[in-house]
Amino acid sequence: MEVEDKLKALSAAAQFDICGYSGVRDFVPSPRRFIHRAALPGGGSICLFKVLLTNVCMNDCAYCVNRVARDFPRRAFQPEELARAFMQLYERRMVRGLFLSSGVADNPTRTMEAMVKTVEILRYRYGFKGYIHLKILPGASFDCVAEGCKLADRVSVNMEAPTVQHLARLSKRKDLYRNIVEPMRWVKKLKAADERLAPSGQTTQFVVGAAGESDLDLLRTTSALYREVELRRAYFSPFRPVSNSPLEGRPPANPLRAHRLYQSDWLLRIYGFPLKEVELALGKKGELSLQKDPKLVIAENQPWLFPVDVNRASYEELLRVPGIGPVSAQRIAEARREHSIDSMLSLRKMRVVTSRAAPYIWFQGMLEWEKQASFIPHLEEPEEPAPSLAQVLSP
Repeated sequence: MEVEDKLKALSAAAQFDICGYSGVRDFVPSPRRFIHRAALPGGGSICLFKVLLTNVCMNDCAYCVNRVARDFPRRAFQPEELARAFMQLYERRMVRGLFLSSGVADNPTRTMEAMVKTVEILRYRYGFKGYIHLKILPGASFDCVAEGCKLADRVSVNMEAPTVQHLARLSKRKDLYRNIVEPMRWVKKLKAADERLAPSGQTTQFVVGAAGESDLDLLRTTSALYREVELRRAYFSPFRPVSNSPLEGRPPANPLRAHRLYQSDWLLRIYGFPLKEVELALGKKGELSLQKDPKLVIAENQPWLFPVDVNRASYEELLRVPGIGPVSAQRIAEARREHSIDSMLSLRKMRVVTSRAAPYIWFQGMLEWEKQASFIPHLEEPEEPAPSLAQVLSP
């Protein structure tokens, strides 16, 4: 009963760490909160045992359910106890992997050592070879980070806010550079020395709407992290007020805002759009539209690029078309080596969303479009270097 009580409390507290599907679907209640369905990079998903080692925490994060000043029952697993609980679930085929995070009980390094010990028991005593995502606690030592990278498939340290100024509104105890960015750089350095370490890379999470940050702030920092610490991906967790906390009166963030951030992040990370182009999706106040897909807004703001000839356009030009993604763009490129594309039906068979793509494409038989397009000048702006991580963290 004691283990069940801990499991209930520490899995509920872990729900605020995001590691799965993006957008509004993240917030559909689950009857088993300790089981979390996470997306796999190549498609599909995996059921993870998602839990905290402890909800005891010395940090003062204003948005957090586990913050130091909150009055609620505190629980903690011992490493052997948590490893045994995971293996029982694994042997019953209820979970296939582990997502382990924690509050900072007294000292980041000591708490992280207990997390690493839990993973060591799983790997060496029980011989578990499956997927493990291990959180790096802000402020933990280099040795802890190095051991974590040896044992885990993926590691992550949560940034939570995009700049020094925004993090200061949420916590007086965290140093963005020393506690968060420096461990990220350690992970990059460790992986450069041995690519076998943390083979699924490192990630981070932002709490959207807690610090008054704009979407521009979030996207600029995310872009800089991809370039400078080789971040694998970012997660966006919509702020939800917690009772008995400094932000309990603040309204929750709209989950659709997080969904638009994920769509914009996809353009940066998967489509390879430069940050300057993604910024075309933003309004005057640096916010993404909740009504329109950011890729559509970007296309509307670059009319001189369209329509594109689907039989001649490059892969990169096809990616700019709403309704055409990396898979359908590749299919178009392969199909036209054998024959010309001359119908919407052909494009639909290649998984193009033709209802979105139609205004932005051309093929033989659409001569009027070709005539109109010839009078639209192709405008080019000189490229500017993207802002560095130091520039975006302390604007």
